[in-house]
Amino acid sequence: MKQTIQAVYEDGVFRPAAAPDVADGQTVTLVVETEAAGPSAALALAARVYEGLSCDEIEAIEHIAFDRRSFFRET
Repeated sequence: MKQTIQAVYEDGVFRPAAAPDVADGQTVTLVVETEAAGPSAALALAARVYEGLSCDEIEAIEHIAFDRRSFFRET
């Protein structure tokens, strides 16, 4: 069974925010996924948005994104 739970890491121990549905002594596998912290982490993620794309692909994406007609209904 797969569960996703929030936890805090303190003093070398993961402390779950809510009780997981596991038996005492049961072995589990933890996949640690940290949340982005602060503006520098957000900028690092934003910098990777265009990673691997050609200049033409980036230009096409930005043309769509900056075309304000897509955001407003014609009246």
